[in-house]
Amino acid sequence: MDLGQPLEFGTFITPLNGQATDDPLAPVRLAQLSEAVGLDLVTFQDHPYQPRFHETWTLLSWVAGQTERIRLAPSVINVPMRQPAVLARAAASLDLLSHGRLELALGAGYFWDAMESMGVDRLSPGESVDALEEAIDIIRGVWSASQRNPLRTKGAHHRVNGIDRGPAPAHTIPIWVGGGKPRMLDLIGRLADGWVIPGGKSGLTDLSTAGRAVDAAAIGAGRDPREIRRIANVSGHFGSRDGGFLDGPPAQWVEQLLPVVVDHGVGTVILASDDPGSIEAFAGEVVPALREAVAAERAARGTATRTIASSFVRVQRHVGIDYESIPATLARDAVEPGDAAYARLRSTYLRGGNPGLVLQPRDPSEVAEAVRWAQTQPVPLSVRSGGHGISGRSTNHGGIIIDLRQLRSIDVIDPSTRRVRVEPGARWGEVAAALAPHGWALTSGDYGGVGVGGLATAGGIGFLGRSQGLTIDRLRAVELVLADGSRVRAREDERPDLFWGVRGAGFMLGIVTAFEFEAGEVGEVGFAQLVHDVTSDVAGFLERWGAAVESSPRDTTSFLIMGPPRDGRVIAQTMNVVVSDDSETILSRLQPLANTAPLIGQQAQILPYEALVVPPPAIHDAQGQPVSRSGLLDRITPEFAKQAAELLRSGATYFFQIRALGGATQDVSPDATAFAHRSAAFSVVALGATHTLLDREWDGLAHHFNGLYVSFETDRRPERLTDAYPPATLARLRELKRTYDPDNVFTDNFPLDR
Repeated sequence: MDLGQPLEFGTFITPLNGQATDDPLAPVRLAQLSEAVGLDLVTFQDHPYQPRFHETWTLLSWVAGQTERIRLAPSVINVPMRQPAVLARAAASLDLLSHGRLELALGAGYFWDAMESMGVDRLSPGESVDALEEAIDIIRGVWSASQRNPLRTKGAHHRVNGIDRGPAPAHTIPIWVGGGKPRMLDLIGRLADGWVIPGGKSGLTDLSTAGRAVDAAAIGAGRDPREIRRIANVSGHFGSRDGGFLDGPPAQWVEQLLPVVVDHGVGTVILASDDPGSIEAFAGEVVPALREAVAAERAARGTATRTIASSFVRVQRHVGIDYESIPATLARDAVEPGDAAYARLRSTYLRGGNPGLVLQPRDPSEVAEAVRWAQTQPVPLSVRSGGHGISGRSTNHGGIIIDLRQLRSIDVIDPSTRRVRVEPGARWGEVAAALAPHGWALTSGDYGGVGVGGLATAGGIGFLGRSQGLTIDRLRAVELVLADGSRVRAREDERPDLFWGVRGAGFMLGIVTAFEFEAGEVGEVGFAQLVHDVTSDVAGFLERWGAAVESSPRDTTSFLIMGPPRDGRVIAQTMNVVVSDDSETILSRLQPLANTAPLIGQQAQILPYEALVVPPPAIHDAQGQPVSRSGLLDRITPEFAKQAAELLRSGATYFFQIRALGGATQDVSPDATAFAHRSAAFSVVALGATHTLLDREWDGLAHHFNGLYVSFETDRRPERLTDAYPPATLARLRELKRTYDPDNVFTDNFPLDR
């Protein structure tokens, strides 16, 4: 039976360590040759008791570092000699280091006399199978990093007593198992992703009976036999005469291997050879001809070529998503709950999620395809660029995420106007590093890990804000995918209504796939962290700091962070940026800010802007739900300062921040962009443990605010919409929504009722 699996080809290389050949790198060079001639996989046997052989895991690691594309596998790893939990972590590490190139083939052990000589207790055939089954469960359990509970197993042969799971491999490593006895075939059908057929040529002569046993076990376990890949190691000679099975010219090999694929379901053919000429002949003459012959036979039989997801992945799928209908171009990088990469993609910086599917399009056409397909599924849709946003709305529970991390290019398109094109998945620290050699910078937030897409469609309140304005104020054009999947461009003279809405509410109108900014000329800047003890006069400090900020030249931006009293003290920290590399200018700007309260710590330096926003690793693993409130202030009045001090003392917030606006942000007319609150001189945000507690205190401050910043707000009450957008702005946005997204496809980040 042809299982219809995509064909794969590789080599099985003897791991000789040089004791016999005086060339320990010989297997490495054969692996490199296998890659150079276009094969898919290189494998090595695992016999650590054999003094002439390299230790296989070490050899695999070295080969991984000496190759770039070819996948790697031990065939098969000797499980009785390796502790399963350690093996799982070793495999995950090698997979991560090789960018997802490892396959793991396991065996129950065979050469017991040799293993006993190394201190391994002999097991009966039945015990060997039981021990291997326990090992497979442990290995998969260690890889299940998205499960947050410790792994515990109590088997007869292997035990794990509460270890933390992970790391997750780079991809879902398939587990292949080698064996041919009835109990082993039953295990393969129930648990394995692949069957390494034993016996070389002789093993291929009795595939029907053994194959039926594997299929029956799979069906009995509720699996689809087509998800179990069959891997055959073959050997032979290339010659001019027919000397028997796989002993003759390449055309004969093709003829004899064709039924192995289309009649017996083998999807991976591995040449066991250490001869470079044979490897080249196999790759150059057998592989392409066999692919062509199989394709023709499948076309004649009506057999579709497709990959069936493992049942161990499918069992974790969410109701409501038709996984089988995912377009092929998107399925390639799609991640679902059973996949290894899911642990790295389910959550955002502050919000834990449990999405049913994460799509990772590679270009705008795939973004458009993702938008069109997602609308056929009756589940929530979220869009993510960097996944950092405090609102946390770029993940969900049970829905689909369009993750833009693969769209991250940064290009200078016109040096004379400092015009740069940035894709949404880039992070602001990466943008700063790319622009620094030109002496340019773009204001963003205060953290290099923030994605461009979310911030540049909401506003962008950053360290250069008072000198450059909001991030959206530097925006000159955008490329978008709209709700119907169409791709458009918008700027002041092309779809100006859409361009207006993108700057402040773009996340409601479409997915921006590219931004064109006009960068500012920024060299080194002054950066100072000032720490004050404000215990005796919190309200007075807030007033004085606000006044100092407002009277500062627009080259100076200050951010304030405070928390509740600790041990009776209230500490305030400010981060201050002066767009100048002149020390006297910097000190003159900092002095009024330093004078606002007694200093207990200070640090000032001149450094490149890019050093302020270095991007951290882009792995987010939040588990809770963010609770944050936002407000925009025209000035810090004595009344506001008093109530803010009471908020801090209440314990309702553990993080309280005020960011300076004003300066260049107020140069833009309120009706020029969808961010209309141009009179605001400060943005205030508070994070708390629960909305019940935080809202009670925050709502008492509401009369001081003239709006809010959507990226910092998690309150879902309807009135937040009118706080974010004044009546005229909101009316205009609703009209745009009716035009560009009439079915309300883009609703998760900040809902807009129509």
